[in-house]
Amino acid sequence: MSLLVINNLTLRIAGRPLLEGASLTIDPGRRIGLVGRNGVGKSTLLAAIAGDIVPDGGTITLSSRATIGRVKQETPSGPQSLLETVLASHEERTSLLHQAEMVTDPLRLAEIHERLIAIDAHTAPARASIILAGLGFDHEAQQRPVSDFSGGWRMRVALASALFLAPDLLLLDEPTNHLDIEATLWLENWLTKYSGAVLMVSHDRSLLDNTVNAIAHLDQGKISLTPGGYDRFVQIKTEQALQQNRAAEKLSQQRAKMESFVARFRAKATKARQAQARLKALAKLPQIDSVIEATPTVFSFPEPEPLPPPMIRLENVATGYDGKAVLRHLTLRLDMQDRIALLGQNGHGKSTFAKLLAGRLFPLEGELSVNPRLNVGYFAQHQSEELIAQDSPIDHMSRALPKATPTVVRAQLARFGLDAERAETPVRNLSGGEKARLLLALATRHAPHLLLLDEPTNHLDLDARDALIRALCAFEGAVILISHDSYLVDSVADDLWIAENGTITPFKGDMGDYKEWLEARMKRAASSTGAGQKDEKKTSETALKRAEQKERTRQLAPLRRKIRDLEAQMAKLSEIKKGLEEKLASPTLYVSGKAEDIASLNSELSRIDQTLEQIELAWFEAQDELEKSDS
Repeated sequence: MSLLVINNLTLRIAGRPLLEGASLTIDPGRRIGLVGRNGVGKSTLLAAIAGDIVPDGGTITLSSRATIGRVKQETPSGPQSLLETVLASHEERTSLLHQAEMVTDPLRLAEIHERLIAIDAHTAPARASIILAGLGFDHEAQQRPVSDFSGGWRMRVALASALFLAPDLLLLDEPTNHLDIEATLWLENWLTKYSGAVLMVSHDRSLLDNTVNAIAHLDQGKISLTPGGYDRFVQIKTEQALQQNRAAEKLSQQRAKMESFVARFRAKATKARQAQARLKALAKLPQIDSVIEATPTVFSFPEPEPLPPPMIRLENVATGYDGKAVLRHLTLRLDMQDRIALLGQNGHGKSTFAKLLAGRLFPLEGELSVNPRLNVGYFAQHQSEELIAQDSPIDHMSRALPKATPTVVRAQLARFGLDAERAETPVRNLSGGEKARLLLALATRHAPHLLLLDEPTNHLDLDARDALIRALCAFEGAVILISHDSYLVDSVADDLWIAENGTITPFKGDMGDYKEWLEARMKRAASSTGAGQKDEKKTSETALKRAEQKERTRQLAPLRRKIRDLEAQMAKLSEIKKGLEEKLASPTLYVSGKAEDIASLNSELSRIDQTLEQIELAWFEAQDELEKSDS
């Protein structure tokens, strides 16, 4: 049975059609990558599946009792710790734990504990901690308030919450945008082991190739499904394009022959009927596009003038903020031909190093030598916040190149696919990918010798990423690349530098070697924390057993009170019986006593014996019930 069925779906935004008659079926456990150009409606489709948008036509049918998980658009905030925030995302578990503290009805309490066991509630803290650790939060960070972290780190917490819920269908929209390569690699491993279904929008080729088993291509309002990863999708799409081109060429030849016949014989009466027939046939010929996609995306960087080596040299340099060093002991060198990828976990100084090379930070100690003719182009994704919303790309580039002619301004924008229409569009109406193109155009306007690219592919679609790779490979200057996109790093970088332990050092090996090194380190970390996780699980299980024992004790409390009351009654009656027996054993009773007194004492003793017998029987029954309940 299918998990999700999309049938003949139509979606419009502000009257503009995004999807028209689109269909897609997702089976349980299927992992599908959703690809397409920027602005075709991928995120809108996810929103419709999640129920945030009402379709304009068609249906979206989810299997009964199936659950959907999605990274929330609003980032978490507040005084709760990261671990508490992730745990709180499981609303059922949170509600059950709250009820367990408040409910007094024994039957309801038993149901609550049974459900907590069913959802594996006692292992939830350990599972949440593992996910947070994989996304870059150590044990100490997990205990800190969410409010301590920046927006990018909070997005990781939102992602952790979605993964922790482990729904039947997981919807992910560019999940690696705020991740470093270490966290991206962990996410790849997590997704390959995930038993639920996944529909993921991503422009990360390595992530798609390593995690999904089908590609859903959203184009011209329709969805086509291709088995395999992204490489397989490209192969199939290329073959289809070749076949389509051959068909278009054959059709063109056929059309040309028919048009030639009509032109020659249309005026002749003897051929008029044939000419009319050919005209009708010509009108019925199918219109076959020569290519599937629109015009391919092309980027190009201006050619820099040569510089003698070294371009930049660092000798035991330290740098940081407000007099506090973030990086120390930097002894490195850069030349025109260098293509370097700067890797390492977020927060370990990669962006700080880029700012040092860009001249936005200065050495706190050591020696930094820079060629006086060096021109640096610096791209950072956060720079989009500095763009003026009401101004167009032409406005921005004209200010950056005040002496340039309009033709030069437009030519620089055109290098990155900003055509005449988009060049005149206000920034507030540009997509994230189009803003990234504008920032690339601004960063390279002076033909830099050194390109510093800090996460340049965020918001770029797959075609634009491929265009960037081709442009960087053709670029004659030096490149420092900070990116979580391992396909981009593999395609562009010749050398790897690692930011770790407060410094930057060259890494001996390529991207494959680096991934193997990371995986080995992750396994060592997992084995070293395995014992701690087992102890944590054991502690959780012990706590649950104690809670269950406490509940059994509470349920048996009335029975225990009954037994104690019966024992007290038996003790009291035994004392009374002993007194009666002592009176009846006294010789004086029979010498001076009256017969009716003796009869009264015997009657009272008989009544006490009968009452004691009844109470003892009740005590035995209660004791037997208690022993059975405790067993």
